[in-house]
Amino acid sequence: QVQLVESGGGLVQAGGSLRLSCAASGTIFNLNAMGWYRQAPGKQRELVAAITSGGTTNYADSVKGRFTISRDYGKVTVYLSMNSLKPEDTAVYYCNLRVGLNYPMDYWGKGTLVTVSS
Repeated sequence: QVQLVESGGGLVQAGGSLRLSCAASGTIFNLNAMGWYRQAPGKQRELVAAITSGGTTNYADSVKGRFTISRDYGKVTVYLSMNSLKPEDTAVYYCNLRVGLNYPMDYWGKGTLVTVSS
């Protein structure tokens, strides 16, 4: 069973920075991608950033130029460096791990809260 554990959330003022980490454990086959999603109160969960096993990255337009996703391939850990944070970035951030290509399966962390005060 794959488990994802997030850390690094917290309270920060607008313009500040945070770094989220997500460590995966368990038996992982055919890793496709890892990424971060977020869900703000009353809104749907949305993709923030993802990185494939080949290193290709994808970002939501709202975070381009401010957030950076990276991976530690040896530890199956993904990071999200968040700079120039805005109050609208406030949300629960969830780590995602996807395995398989033809029939992908998603694993999720429990989430970490990021609160940006104005």
